[in-house]
Amino acid sequence: MTIAMHSPPKRRKSRLQDASLLNGPALLLKNIRGLSSRKSLMWFACVPLALMGLGLFNLSAHAAEMPELNAAFLANNLWLLVATILVIFMNAGFAMVEAGMCRQKNAVNILAKNLFVFALAVTAYWFVGYSIMYGDPIAAGWLFFSGLFFDPTVTPEVISEGGLVPTVDFLFQAAFAGTAATIVSGLVAERVKFGEFVVFSLILTAFIYPISGSWQWNGGWLSEAGFIDFAGSSIVHSVGAWAGLVGAMLLGPRIGKFVDGKAQAMPGHNMAIATLGALILWIGWYGFNPGSQLAMDQWVPYVAVTTTLAAAGGAIGATIISTITSGKPDLTMIINGILAGLVSITAGCANLTMSGSWLAGLVGGVIVVFAVSALDSLGIDDPVGAFSVHGVCGIWGTLVIGLWGYDIQGSGAGIGLFTGGLFDQLRIQFVGCAAYAIWTVVTCFIAWKVIGTFFGGIRVTESEEISGLDIGEHGMEAYPDFASSGN
Repeated sequence: MTIAMHSPPKRRKSRLQDASLLNGPALLLKNIRGLSSRKSLMWFACVPLALMGLGLFNLSAHAAEMPELNAAFLANNLWLLVATILVIFMNAGFAMVEAGMCRQKNAVNILAKNLFVFALAVTAYWFVGYSIMYGDPIAAGWLFFSGLFFDPTVTPEVISEGGLVPTVDFLFQAAFAGTAATIVSGLVAERVKFGEFVVFSLILTAFIYPISGSWQWNGGWLSEAGFIDFAGSSIVHSVGAWAGLVGAMLLGPRIGKFVDGKAQAMPGHNMAIATLGALILWIGWYGFNPGSQLAMDQWVPYVAVTTTLAAAGGAIGATIISTITSGKPDLTMIINGILAGLVSITAGCANLTMSGSWLAGLVGGVIVVFAVSALDSLGIDDPVGAFSVHGVCGIWGTLVIGLWGYDIQGSGAGIGLFTGGLFDQLRIQFVGCAAYAIWTVVTCFIAWKVIGTFFGGIRVTESEEISGLDIGEHGMEAYPDFASSGN
């Protein structure tokens, strides 16, 4: 009997297209010429280590070229980083004030907006906004741009001259952009769609706010004309307020706010967190105003004191007027009075005397009470008084420099109408206020309209508004263990 000798079957060669997701990467490496041996793979594994070492070498080489870090450089950058953290923490204050002054059924929505809008603002401002606001001139005095993102390179001159590194400066400016967007949230609260608000915030922080900010803080036409806005009464606060006002008018009032043309009270659900939010904002303002000095010098504490005095004056003014008009001191007006005083001093914190700062805050506190009533009489629904605080008092804080301002950090001469400066400074302050109002209203009207058209409106449905945006927009409640009282 003959037995045929069969050679053992050859192992089928694995093909990459037949490989599974788990063994595919290994098979791919084996198919690359020179990587089939264990020794070759060991050398290949050294590549990322070599690249990392090269990177460390380059960093060391650059560091070796830099001058020794001096006290001024360290102090200035450390102070601005601390100020930046304070300004970022203001987002917690805005969220708590807005949530506390609105109804329970919309608390999650308000908190989500305030939290998410800062993430959006930082991203948009990093992508293009910072470059527009502090870029190279394209149209002299009006438009600037230096490409996408920003250059974080630290030069020897920055260190030797005690300047700010680009990354710290970016963080500080991005925090301001986030503040402008957060102000909008209060004006459109309790009836705006979350997604549409997100899109608008991106447009505001990427384009609208940076373009107008460059007119003053990047040597634009307003700066050349002599306009003064030290920390942003107009640039930040009024821009955010005008943007929100346009949205509030397009949205219309909340259901039940006006009955037969008369404004109805819609009390907030938690005044405790609203009060805590106001105190957080007050503390955060020590980053906002003193930080705008952009250096740690002898004027930082002075700006901090003028800021404090204006806040105190605002609280006193609002409390007195609300007591006179309503018969009892109104906590919401005390809160708004503090914020009104802070906004009123933001533009002139480095240009007003201490007594002038307190008086500016006092007048701001008086103004905010009447401004809230005026908006109600116009049929405009501003749930937390955001336009009265940031818009009206932002204008007042800008104009007061032209009334009793001084060139405190310069010659010390009076620049206001009542301090020997005649009408010139007041005129340019008025021009600046008008420019920011017109620019923001026009651009934001277009933005809100386009968003509404593209997404089928910017307001939630009537049923969602009645049941609350927490359920309709987010599918959750802020206080699930407590029975709702219709608030």
